[in-house]
Amino acid sequence: MTRAKKRSDWHVSRSLDIWGDKWSLLIIRDLMTAKQCTYSDFLKSPKRIATNILASRLHVLEENKIIRKLEHPDSKAKVLYRLTRKGNDLLPVVIEINLWAEKYFPIPDELNL
Repeated sequence: MTRAKKRSDWHVSRSLDIWGDKWSLLIIRDLMTAKQCTYSDFLKSPKRIATNILASRLHVLEENKIIRKLEHPDSKAKVLYRLTRKGNDLLPVVIEINLWAEKYFPIPDELNL
């Protein structure tokens, strides 16, 4: 983790410095379900992440070994992003956040297809 961004030595704070923003967790969640994505796959998402934010979040996640870049088998101009073991270890965190959200923010019936 970049030393300048560290707010405290508390474990929760240090973790949030890496993946605690809205977009990083969504990127991690997408990689958990898709296994690998390209930059353009993230941009095509209905979540509509801005390119500068996506680039920044991917950089921080890669710098902290949550994701890694792989060569794209069909194009030298593209890379694939995939979770590392460290990134996959966030699965219980993502599940618990989802369970908490399901409990306190139910999806309206008209959206729950």
